[in-house]
Amino acid sequence: MQITRPSYPGTDAATRRRPIDVAALFAVASLLFATPALATRELPDFTQLADDNSPSVVNISVSLQEGRDTPQMFGLPDIPEDSPMYEFFRKFLEQLPEDRRPRQERASSGSGFIIARDGYIITNFHVVKDAEEIIVRLYDRRELQAKLVGSDERSDIAVLKLDAEDLPAVKLGDSSSLRVGEWVLAIGSPFGFERSVTAGIVSAIGRSLPNENYIPFIQTDVAINPGNSGGPLFNLRGEVVGVNSQIYSRTGGFMGLSFAVPINVAQDVYKQLRDHGRVSRGWMGVLIQDVTRELAESFKMERPQGALVSKIMADSPAAEAGIEVGDVIVKFDGHEIGNSSELPPLVGAARVGSRAQVEIVRRGKKTIAQA
Repeated sequence: MQITRPSYPGTDAATRRRPIDVAALFAVASLLFATPALATRELPDFTQLADDNSPSVVNISVSLQEGRDTPQMFGLPDIPEDSPMYEFFRKFLEQLPEDRRPRQERASSGSGFIIARDGYIITNFHVVKDAEEIIVRLYDRRELQAKLVGSDERSDIAVLKLDAEDLPAVKLGDSSSLRVGEWVLAIGSPFGFERSVTAGIVSAIGRSLPNENYIPFIQTDVAINPGNSGGPLFNLRGEVVGVNSQIYSRTGGFMGLSFAVPINVAQDVYKQLRDHGRVSRGWMGVLIQDVTRELAESFKMERPQGALVSKIMADSPAAEAGIEVGDVIVKFDGHEIGNSSELPPLVGAARVGSRAQVEIVRRGKKTIAQA
């Protein structure tokens, strides 16, 4: 039986008789088989990053005494709040001296990281809120009581101070240089499991959350769970680029949406709390909303952009600058405003007492105001 090479559409007889180039086939096969190995080598290796930075991450335990002026604290039955007996016992408890009222201890935990070798620590505001005692557990198993230097609810940042020296401090990066798709790594204490490491990518930047448009959050898919709050978010250079703050979830557990406070915002808050014990922010005195496609057309704008001014506070910088309701702020201090959520963090970061150039669209024409 004669064995012939199969023919293919589009080839002539001369081509079919051409001998096989074994070396070329071997080269192609080698490339195909090597592709998975090449792809594997392109994945980041987090081992050195974790080794170098884990000692700078701390576990924070918080205890507080809550006044619970309820009948149940006296061992009485569970009385409904709408019951007359509940109101009777509540008034009775209110008449007791403060030192005789029943109190219940509550504990919570979170994470933080050492930002200065002399004992300054950054964590979340909500981790240490209402704390009576804060205990910080270091990498060498030491447990030290921390002093609350200051906290800022608006940015969800708090600063602690330990009476210690020569502690391993993190390196700070530049969160404004982050790019979507970039690898990032989190270290924290989810559910109390200290120095747990999780990794993922940056999903979005400048993200605003419902009822919170001051912080331009970094969105990632890094696994974050209760106890991770206040821990650092690193880039591949081992620099802190964010403070893990919260997750978006319908179940209470991680669903792939994590949010971190940009380190540029956290660092500014840290310096103000460390030096002054409080945070001062810029203020324009306007209420704003997004510009929809329909509004953009009515304002004779080429595309929807900027922040539409819906209300101006009396005696505010915006009022003094001549900004009017219906104006669209498209640029603030040289920064273009794409969505209305981009304006509040820019205004908040402005130095109190300074003036900023504001570009607005008014009745289809651009103009400049000094706020």
